[in-house]
Amino acid sequence: MQQAAAPKVSFVSLGCPKALVDSERIITRLRAEGYELARKHDGADLVIVNTCGFLDSAKQESLGAIGEAMAENGKVIVTGCMGAEPEQIEAAYPGVLSITGPQQYESVLDAVHRALPPVHNPHLDLLPPQGIKLTPRHYAYLKISEGCNNRCSFCIIPKLRGDLVSRPANDVLREAEKLVTAGVKELLVISQDTSAYGVDIKYAASAWKDREVRARFFDLAKELGEFGAWVRLQYVYPYPHVDEVIGLMTQGKVLPYLDIPFQHASPGILKAMKRPAAQDKTLARIKQWREQCPELTLRSTFIVGFPGETDSDFAYLLDWLEEAEIDRVGCFKYEPVAGAPSNALGNAVPDAIKQERWNALMARQQKISARRLKRKVGTRQQVIIDEVGPTVSKGRSKADAPGIDGAVYVSSRRPLRTGEIVTAKIERADEYDLHGSVAGF
Repeated sequence: MQQAAAPKVSFVSLGCPKALVDSERIITRLRAEGYELARKHDGADLVIVNTCGFLDSAKQESLGAIGEAMAENGKVIVTGCMGAEPEQIEAAYPGVLSITGPQQYESVLDAVHRALPPVHNPHLDLLPPQGIKLTPRHYAYLKISEGCNNRCSFCIIPKLRGDLVSRPANDVLREAEKLVTAGVKELLVISQDTSAYGVDIKYAASAWKDREVRARFFDLAKELGEFGAWVRLQYVYPYPHVDEVIGLMTQGKVLPYLDIPFQHASPGILKAMKRPAAQDKTLARIKQWREQCPELTLRSTFIVGFPGETDSDFAYLLDWLEEAEIDRVGCFKYEPVAGAPSNALGNAVPDAIKQERWNALMARQQKISARRLKRKVGTRQQVIIDEVGPTVSKGRSKADAPGIDGAVYVSSRRPLRTGEIVTAKIERADEYDLHGSVAGF
């Protein structure tokens, strides 16, 4: 008897690492049911597009991806953040098979089953225990919660993804253990608001191995530090209890790296943005963190051109940046997002001024980054290898998150392997990257 061909699904994943985790979950389930992944839309039986709906530019990219899938295939299922407000998609592409919001894995699978029933094959239905990863094998995103309780005036994420829903600590730790067992060397801890982890479940304890672990940011970070992998904390709001985690960094339990989306420094703008956490004492806290953990790397994002931002607000931000010496910075020009309260603030900043401020901030930051990196020349740094080259390989130090920070280019006499962690002697630095040679394995 001839075995029926496995149904083929093509997948597009747009947006942030949190959406990528959603994509991994959907793909894991599909592969478990015997579906195959197709590399091209035209060779697939249907296409799933996981959209991003955070900014208008992201929505345009999502609509473009849906249009491409419709043109090349015609059978399209849409999910993700833009799916939470389906009217725009329905208006542009009335022929899509189904539209669901973020985290609605069951609805996506139901839509796939309706359009393309699975073919059961016991030989194909075998899965690696850690599930399917869309990242390289040596690092993985570990999503600890969904949604967000903050109500920042420029953001519609809570509207799209709902309020904070934390995973039980033992659930997160089980996933982390599976990943490390499967060869993952770096766990990137993510959520919309990582340091708020557990607030919604009153920090409830759950049984892990021979002990109870509370669903607290510090407790979870401490337990993750026991697996022997690099643990990188991302999207951390600077609540007071973040100070506790610095001790884990000095002990080498988690990486000396904090990704904190400060967004601005001017008190007036922060108030208009409705940013959580006491940001008035931030400079003093950064100084204290660095005294305790001199290797600490700080990454942040900022918005320029927010409604009502004056020249003096912007000058305040530049001075603050200079004093804080943030190592890595991403900067966005303010974009009004449909449904965001900040649209009603008035006092819009002209696009030309937004661009000027963006240029000025990035130029200032380039100098700060170059200055911070220059201090590393002559030091030895551990480097995780992402891409292998004939003589020079590209990797990242503990100070670099994948996809958003700089790189370390290392030369080596013997061939290196992807995912290998080597010790490199840093020989020179430029504005964003380090260059050196392997000094130990």
